[in-house]
Amino acid sequence: MSQPGVSSPQQFSLEVDVPPDAIVVRCSGRLMGESGNILRSEVHKLIKPGGRIVLDLTNVTHCDSMGLGAVISLYVTSKSTGCRLELINLGQKVRQLFSMANLLSLFEAAADSTARIP
Repeated sequence: MSQPGVSSPQQFSLEVDVPPDAIVVRCSGRLMGESGNILRSEVHKLIKPGGRIVLDLTNVTHCDSMGLGAVISLYVTSKSTGCRLELINLGQKVRQLFSMANLLSLFEAAADSTARIP
């Protein structure tokens, strides 16, 4: 099952797939400013106790502090709800940003670019 993508003027889009074991959110484009708000609001709707959400960042070309803040906000909400939030396929620049902010360890298990999409 798939929901239509959500786009913004910053060329950011989301595609949501719902296989049996996890919700996969494929992100594309620049994750910054308003696109961070789009990510936060769309994924927030998917957070459920006992759930598992995988953010696939394969096609994210740029992420700034606002995008980082959106991901961290989702992580905090997920954790407090009892939902697992995982990141996969972080590009080098995105990985570097998470590393500089000392946040990579929160997602270490799923942060490897060789991780399998569920």
